[in-house]
Amino acid sequence: MIQPYDDEADLNPATGTHLREVIASRVSRRSVLTGGAALAAGFFSSGLLAPAARAAAPRAAKKGLLGFTPIPLSRGDEVAVPPGYSARAFIPWGTPLLGDYPDFVPGANTADEQAQQVGAHHDGMHYFALHHGRKGSTHGLLVLNHEYVDEGYLQTGTLTVPPASGWTPEMVRKSQNAHGVSVVEIKESGGDWEVVRGRYNRRITANTPMTFAGPATGHRLLRTATDPAGTTPLGTFNNCAHGYTPWGTYLTCEENFNGYFRLDPGAYTAEQAANQGRYGIGGDRNRWATNDPRFVVTPTDPNEPNRFGWVVEVDPFDPHSTPVKRTALGRVKHEGATVHVSKGGRVVVYLGDDQVNEYLYKFVSAGNWKDLLREQGKSPLDEGTLYVAKVNDDGTGQWLPLVHGSGPLTAANGFADQGDVLVKTRLAATALGATPMDRPEWTAVDPITGTAYLTLTNNTSSAKVLSAANPRKPNVWGHILGWNEAGGDHAATSFRWELFLVAGQGRGSGDGSTIADSDAFGSPDGLWADPDGRLWIQTDGSQPSGANDQMLAADPGVRDAHGAPEVRRFFTGVTNGEVTGVVCTPDQRTMFVNIQHPGEGGGSTWPRLDGITTPRSATVVITKDDGGVIGS
Repeated sequence: MIQPYDDEADLNPATGTHLREVIASRVSRRSVLTGGAALAAGFFSSGLLAPAARAAAPRAAKKGLLGFTPIPLSRGDEVAVPPGYSARAFIPWGTPLLGDYPDFVPGANTADEQAQQVGAHHDGMHYFALHHGRKGSTHGLLVLNHEYVDEGYLQTGTLTVPPASGWTPEMVRKSQNAHGVSVVEIKESGGDWEVVRGRYNRRITANTPMTFAGPATGHRLLRTATDPAGTTPLGTFNNCAHGYTPWGTYLTCEENFNGYFRLDPGAYTAEQAANQGRYGIGGDRNRWATNDPRFVVTPTDPNEPNRFGWVVEVDPFDPHSTPVKRTALGRVKHEGATVHVSKGGRVVVYLGDDQVNEYLYKFVSAGNWKDLLREQGKSPLDEGTLYVAKVNDDGTGQWLPLVHGSGPLTAANGFADQGDVLVKTRLAATALGATPMDRPEWTAVDPITGTAYLTLTNNTSSAKVLSAANPRKPNVWGHILGWNEAGGDHAATSFRWELFLVAGQGRGSGDGSTIADSDAFGSPDGLWADPDGRLWIQTDGSQPSGANDQMLAADPGVRDAHGAPEVRRFFTGVTNGEVTGVVCTPDQRTMFVNIQHPGEGGGSTWPRLDGITTPRSATVVITKDDGGVIGS
């Protein structure tokens, strides 16, 4: 198999030292002689944190939200839900979506056919109602990300990956067309959901024309040989989690973009080498560089990787609209983008950078989003300030502005302008002294209390630095952080935090977890707060007793004698498949959950639709048999 990305690789100079050697190997002799080495050295300073005690908890949420019977761990190759609920697979990879509506044929579809089908490896998603009232909960657009592909299943229908010597342009295009985003019009009829072959259906792929917007548009670090203006990037890929805006658009987040490029040797400048090393550019894991020169990085054309790692805004209601990469939200390995409207109508976007020892961010719009959008004709996602979190051991925290000229973010330290700060977000955050976290992933905001949450999946890196917000070394099982912004204003620049829960095998195991043994889980990843304040937690990785990944629901307002929130297991996945992406219809009576990469490495034939045994990512539709609210 083509190897998956290494999330445990530490690329943060605040916690590791190997990056010095990486940069040294890529810096030209000329750049050293002209001061480039000093510039690179400036990227390696940051305060380190020591272990400390847990801080006080924020305000509790509404009580009594969980009404279902929890289910046990599972190791089977079928999904499971509580008694009184039903689940079925829906829109698997390869579902005919538009154009000629080609049927899925394992390993045999062409690149053009894949561009007309639902993509692979479903991830974050959102449901957009097409009507007001009850009808809106039976007819809408399901917009979902397609993070990556298993090249064996894609190209041959089996685990066998063709040899690199036989890779063709057609295979590259097919892989590129399996990535990106699907917009799927769906409708419920007689208790079943079906795909509507309508005008809204759309595929966005690694080759879809896009534009940049915001402060970095046209920046020198975004210019390439094929786009010397630096304004029209091509495509999006490795789309992980997501967000949605109050003005009705979808945000898709580019995560592990770094591994799609081949980094050719040569005399890179100090700046280029530092940037490449900090983001881990290179590997050509999907072999796109074998036949697509856009994915070959050279000293004379080094900037294509800088055009990825952004949050991309999509209008799901206009299939002809051009997606926009919003540069004001920074360039990292974006996991998701949770949007919340705070006091004064300002838009706040919470953002996690999914790699060990990376950071938590938030963006705050410059003003009321309605005023910016409707009266001034400006996007609320282009006008504002990006911050990175410093999480103190005493239970407090600050949001540090990533603004050119602020503190060390000056030309003398390698940041000539705001475009530099945004393209090199990771380097800027390190320079400010942000707190390294244990793989910061999805975020959520409780609509009842305003408490914000962040999943920290795990961290077994030897470079990890213990802190109060990142306990346990190694952190095999992960944890969830919760915080309340000062004055209840999500645009505030300070907050108080707690360890909402520490995952693992349960309190009785002695592994440091704070949850009951019956609720054991590890590697929290996906996260969503529903309209009632239930916190839905999805897992990706190590589970107790080698069980399948799962989804649990937490009630922040119900605490046990140990101070831990009530948690109940609601859903279990299939063999070697991740549970990711969750949303409900507006009436909360239908839930959509994604299973990604079933059978990664073998062992699964799920979802076994239409007699096909090649494992396929798919969405699971969950309903309550009595027609009630999911989770109640």
